[in-house]
Amino acid sequence: MSNLTEVLQHWQEDPAFLSNVTCWKVVPGADGKYLDFPESLNPRLKTALQKRGIGKLYSHQAAAIEAVEQDNHTVVVTPTASGKTLCYNLPVVSSVIKNPASRALYLFPTKALSQDQVAELRELTSDLDTPLNCHTYDGDTEAGLRQGIRRSGHIVVTNPDMLHSAILPHHTKWVQLFQNLQYIVVDEMHQYRGVFGSHVANVIRRLKRICAFYGSYPRFIMCSATIANPGELAEMLIQEPVKVITENGAPQAEKHFILYNPPLVNPELGLRRSSLLEAQQIASGLIKKGIQTIIFTRSRLGVEVLLTYLRQGLKLKTGEDSGIRGYRGGYLPRERRAIEQGLREGSIKGVVSTNALELGIDIGALDACVMTGYPGSIASTWQQAGRSGRRSGSSLAMLVANSEPLNQYIVSNPDYFFGRSPERALADPDNLIILTNHLRCAAFELPFEEGELFGQTEVSELLGFLAEQDVLYENDGRYHWMEDSYPAEEISLRSATRENVVIIDISRPSPQVIGEVDRFSAPMLVHEEAIYMHAGTQYQVEKLDFAEKKAYVRRVDVNYYTDANLSVDLKILDAFEEENGPVNLAWGEVRINALVSMFKKIRFNTHENLGAGPVDLPETEMHTSAFWLSFPPGSLGAMPLSEIQAGLIGLASVIPQAAALYLMSDPRDLRAVSQVKAPFTELPTLYLYDNFPGGVGYSREIFRNYREILKSVRKVITECRCSQGCPSCIGPAFRNGENGKQSALRLLGVILK
Repeated sequence: MSNLTEVLQHWQEDPAFLSNVTCWKVVPGADGKYLDFPESLNPRLKTALQKRGIGKLYSHQAAAIEAVEQDNHTVVVTPTASGKTLCYNLPVVSSVIKNPASRALYLFPTKALSQDQVAELRELTSDLDTPLNCHTYDGDTEAGLRQGIRRSGHIVVTNPDMLHSAILPHHTKWVQLFQNLQYIVVDEMHQYRGVFGSHVANVIRRLKRICAFYGSYPRFIMCSATIANPGELAEMLIQEPVKVITENGAPQAEKHFILYNPPLVNPELGLRRSSLLEAQQIASGLIKKGIQTIIFTRSRLGVEVLLTYLRQGLKLKTGEDSGIRGYRGGYLPRERRAIEQGLREGSIKGVVSTNALELGIDIGALDACVMTGYPGSIASTWQQAGRSGRRSGSSLAMLVANSEPLNQYIVSNPDYFFGRSPERALADPDNLIILTNHLRCAAFELPFEEGELFGQTEVSELLGFLAEQDVLYENDGRYHWMEDSYPAEEISLRSATRENVVIIDISRPSPQVIGEVDRFSAPMLVHEEAIYMHAGTQYQVEKLDFAEKKAYVRRVDVNYYTDANLSVDLKILDAFEEENGPVNLAWGEVRINALVSMFKKIRFNTHENLGAGPVDLPETEMHTSAFWLSFPPGSLGAMPLSEIQAGLIGLASVIPQAAALYLMSDPRDLRAVSQVKAPFTELPTLYLYDNFPGGVGYSREIFRNYREILKSVRKVITECRCSQGCPSCIGPAFRNGENGKQSALRLLGVILK
């Protein structure tokens, strides 16, 4: 009996454990579907595969290769660990063997994934007679190697950020690549949604424009985890028809999938035991039994707090290695590589990660995956669950819910999770701010002809605007770049704005950069006196220089972390669509003024409030899109103003959570504001806005599907066992008033009538 089987059997016989389990589903194993190698595959490549023990292909691999050979742009949509890598490596390597002048460009969303894939490619091609140059080109590539990669790299592996800022602007140095480019591989395509996806679609427009300039028209091969609209997303990204392959031929091992709701500690207030503490207890038990475990959390702070708890729980001797590591953005590349290698070799027993390890990086045969809080979408949950059981027999995936409404809805409605198809991925490449920024980049790379489309978008008006701003110069029907600046350098693909704040550790003899945060998050995370955590170490922010985009931190050892409060003022600028009735609905453009005014100190383990302090930072302003609904006179009858206010506050707490279910977004991508008498509508109004400059399409989608979203909100509130409101539905009763829960349900009744 394996250690995992023993633990699962113990849980099944433990009434206390089972009382917190809302669903225990055993996903049965499945045999693979195999096909012979396609005739078009190079014989030497077949031999190399056979040497590695691969005698046949999975059916989806063979179908993908056939689709590519028939000159289709192709997208393969199968679960984690189903061998998607061969779907693109085999046609690419085969073409290089046939014609050594041919080139391929691989795009991965992270540098870690790029490094991992290069190692796999080199292993595959090590037995071939044909020399094949495959290199990673990213910010970590040594300067001495870069010229050789540009000149003779058959396969250049990079990420969208590097393509955007270092390759496309210097395309004249990459003539060999662009003249001979046959394939562009886009892996983990489902990651390209929201702001990031909107940027990447524009980077691909620029890439195709440069390829056409050099006379190449490459085929795209894309891979994705399961989402509801892979064809739509792929066509939005590359603006070409695609062949979609969704039938998975890979074998699947048995998986135990447990939905776990921590016990109530205060039924009246609906308060449950902390999901972090519960996950720590479960993961500690697994790791102590020798079961290699990955624990996912929703935030960088969550990684550091849980890592601290796990190490404390092991009661290590001085100098003893816990075998547990943290993994998140902000760690240095060499730290991440060492962790990945330690997981593959088995020297690391457990890793606490953000979704940075959700992607297809090879981290070996993990037995268990514990998710601390719902990852935000069905697709991401299955992606994280797929990190366990990649090569073993039975495996475990456990979702430990927190008190947020979205989490409580999922664990209370397992049929929704297990019976519903994954969500649609949304992006908006024509977001005005993002599109204009990439037009600037594209004009720097090549002049625009009058009437030229950017992808399939008409941009004459924007080009004229940029010419009026003296960014472009129009001459004989061509628009030329005329500024001294280098536009791509100023634009981050990870946010709609262009600036990050770097974090500098001044407690060392020589100050050192240890991480960075985006400008909009900086007031929340690195305000003065904030506790910033990195690799399990606490740092106090001594100074935030907002103008210079630098936060100076000093190492400390305290028993608390910090959490900041954000106050928001919203003004409507324009309504794009409206629908009037018992409730007035609209979506349009708004201006958000946000101010972080105070922060709280929260004690480790007990999570009690230790005090608060002021934050003295300037207000930030953002233009974005929003959905809003308002209640006309008479729709609410004689409902008192205090109850209307309580109901609006409650709905503002829960609706962003529920909307995230339908939008494949993070709940933090949406924010809600309520006004009892809004200046624009002069009515009780609730706003839900995209938390990105310019918006990325979420509010428009809510306008179209508000009934389905609000029905799920009503279900969350009615199924919650609290009496007056709690963190699992509309928020704490003290914030919403005595009748907050009933008031929120009454407002929902009016909306859904």
